[in-house]
Amino acid sequence: MIKMEIALFLVISFLAGMYFSAERKKTELHRVFGILLVAVMVNLVFDGITVYTVNRLDEVPLVLNNLVHRVFISSLVFITFLFYQYIAVLVEEETGKRRFMDLTARIFLAAALLGTVFLPVVYIETPEGNYSMGLFARVCYVAVSFYLILCGGVLFGNWKNLNRKKKTAIAAALFIEFIVAVLQGLHPTWLISGMGITLMTLAFYLTLENPDILRAEIVEQKMGMRYLKSQVNPHFLYNTIGTIKIKAQLNGDDEVAQLLRHLTDFFRLSVKIDRQMVTLDDEVELASAYMELMAARYPSIRCDIDVNPDLGMTEVPNFILQPVVENSFMHGLKNVGYAGEVVITADYSVRNPGFMEISVRDTGAGFAEGKKQIIDEMLENYAEHDFDLSGNSIGILNVQKRIKLLCGKKAGLSYRENEDGGVTATILLPIERKEL
Repeated sequence: MIKMEIALFLVISFLAGMYFSAERKKTELHRVFGILLVAVMVNLVFDGITVYTVNRLDEVPLVLNNLVHRVFISSLVFITFLFYQYIAVLVEEETGKRRFMDLTARIFLAAALLGTVFLPVVYIETPEGNYSMGLFARVCYVAVSFYLILCGGVLFGNWKNLNRKKKTAIAAALFIEFIVAVLQGLHPTWLISGMGITLMTLAFYLTLENPDILRAEIVEQKMGMRYLKSQVNPHFLYNTIGTIKIKAQLNGDDEVAQLLRHLTDFFRLSVKIDRQMVTLDDEVELASAYMELMAARYPSIRCDIDVNPDLGMTEVPNFILQPVVENSFMHGLKNVGYAGEVVITADYSVRNPGFMEISVRDTGAGFAEGKKQIIDEMLENYAEHDFDLSGNSIGILNVQKRIKLLCGKKAGLSYRENEDGGVTATILLPIERKEL
C-alpha cells in the first residue's frame, strides 16, 4: 500500500508543478484548486506514514501513531471541504448564483476538525491489516458524506445552467469519489482514500484546470473581442449610415426601417462574444444581416441563403461564417465592380456522414494567380501559423484555427474555384459537437 501512496504523491506533485508554473489569471477558483493540490500532497504523505505506523502498533509509540493518524484524517476532511468549495465557486462563476451553503460548510468543517483532534483514536487489529474505528473514524465518514452530498446538491441544483463539459467532469469526479468512499467504508483495511482524492483531483485538472484548455479559452476570448472591434470600425459605420441617409431621402420610411433592422440585428448578434458556440440559425442570421446591408450599398449584388431547416439548432463555432462572407464581398465582388451574386447554403455532407457543409459561393473575379496555392497551404498548415490579432479582420486563418480547436481536426475551412467563375468556400463541421 505504501508503494501506491508514493506513486500517487509523485503524480500529484508532477501535476502541481505544471499547475503552479503555468501562467494563469489569479481567480478564486484557481486559488481554491491550488490549495487543494497542496492539501492532497500533505494527505498522501501522512496517508503513507499512517499505513506504516497503524500496522506496527507494537513498534510505534501510541502518541506518535495517534498524531500521524489525526493529521491524516484532518487533511482528508479538509480536502473534501475543498472539493465542495471548488465546485461551489465554479458554479457561482458559471451561473452568478451565490453560495448559500458556504457558512454551513465552514461551521461543519470546524466541528469535524475539532473531532479529529480531540476524539480518542481506537484501533482494530485484523489479519488483513489494522485500521481506526469508533467516533474518531465516524467523524471522517460523516464529513466525507456531508460534503459529497453538498457537492451533488450544488451540481444538480444548477445542472441546466452549467456548461456541458464542466458539469459532466464534476459529475464523473463525484461518482469516482463516491464509489471509493463506499468501498473504503465497506472494507476499512483497503485504505484506498488516497486513490479516490487523487482521481478526483486529476479529473478536475484534466477537464477544468488544464493550462492548455485555459489558454485556448483565452485565445477564444481575444478572437471574439478582436472580431467585435473589427466590425465597429469607422468605414463600415460611416458607409452604412450614409446608405441609410440616402435611402431616407429617396424612399419611404419602410425601407429605412428595414435597413435599420438589419443593422440592429448585425450588432446584436456581433456582441455575443462570451459564447464559443452558437446555433447555425444565429450564425446565418448574422451573415444575412451583413449581406443585406452590403446589398443596399451595392444594388448590383444579389444575395441568397438556402439552409436545411433541420440543421438550424446545430451548434457551430461563433463568428466563422461572416468573415468568409466578407471575403466574398471585399475580395471577390470588389474586383468586378461589386456586381454579382453571393449564395450561402448549408446541408448534410454527402461525402462525410455525421458532418454538415456550409458553403459561401460568389461569382466574383476568383483568385489571382498563385493566390489559391498560398491560401491552401496556409489552411492546411494552420498550426504552424500564429493567430493574427493585429489586423482589421480576424481572417480565414483565424477562422480555420477556431474551427479546428472547437470541432476537431477533420472539420475545417477550404476553398475551390468555380467552373463558371468565382470562388466557393466550404466549412465542414460535425453535426454533434464533441468536447475537446
